[in-house]
Amino acid sequence: MTTDSIEAAARLSALRTSIDRAASLTGRSADDISLIAVSKTKGADAIRPLIDAGQRIFGENRVQESQDKWPALREEYPDVALHLVGQLQSNKAADAIALFDVIHSLDRPSLLNALAKAMDAAGKRIPCHIQVNIGAEAQKGGCAIADVPALIAAARDADISLLGLMAVPPSTQEPAPYFALLAKMAREEGLPRLSMGMSSDYQTAIMLGATDIRVGTALFGERPAAARPVPGSGRGMIRNSPAT
Repeated sequence: MTTDSIEAAARLSALRTSIDRAASLTGRSADDISLIAVSKTKGADAIRPLIDAGQRIFGENRVQESQDKWPALREEYPDVALHLVGQLQSNKAADAIALFDVIHSLDRPSLLNALAKAMDAAGKRIPCHIQVNIGAEAQKGGCAIADVPALIAAARDADISLLGLMAVPPSTQEPAPYFALLAKMAREEGLPRLSMGMSSDYQTAIMLGATDIRVGTALFGERPAAARPVPGSGRGMIRNSPAT
């Protein structure tokens, strides 16, 4: 094994141990938690060691970046699943449907309509999470809390499979109350999954019901300075770019 492979395997093992510990504190199993390795800004050479170590679900923020690196990787590793965890523009809906297995960022009627049209044209249905602007932050994407029931109803009318809710709490506040609120909303709407928790708070998220955690830094190390959040701009440099 190469040094990169050894380091990737060690990071993945440590993270899985931590996930198991957090899950067991609330009587859950680590098998109930889907670990999404967020590989935004990472090239194929950084991703391969994690795949070789056994990681099989990856998340990306941008459609174009994913188109540049993932088709070749998926030819090498056809059993890998790819999730879109960042903002999706309506005019990229068809590209997203062609590439991703799950979309975590359905947050507005115009995107819902674009996705439904793209799914109809492609002859397949891609499961989605509704992204909620859980902290009512102007700089972030996500559906307003009050608008979530209507968007869920519209998605069901459009025959879009909804897995659950996704959210990114405000970076300057304790995340637990926001995770608890998202869990409450999902229960009320009969949605089984919760996409919440990143490198800094996934343990708290798991203890509050997370079924999908989106982790980048804990698996890949710190992102390059150019890709880190700008101070005062929330959790990411670009609008609705979740940290990991």
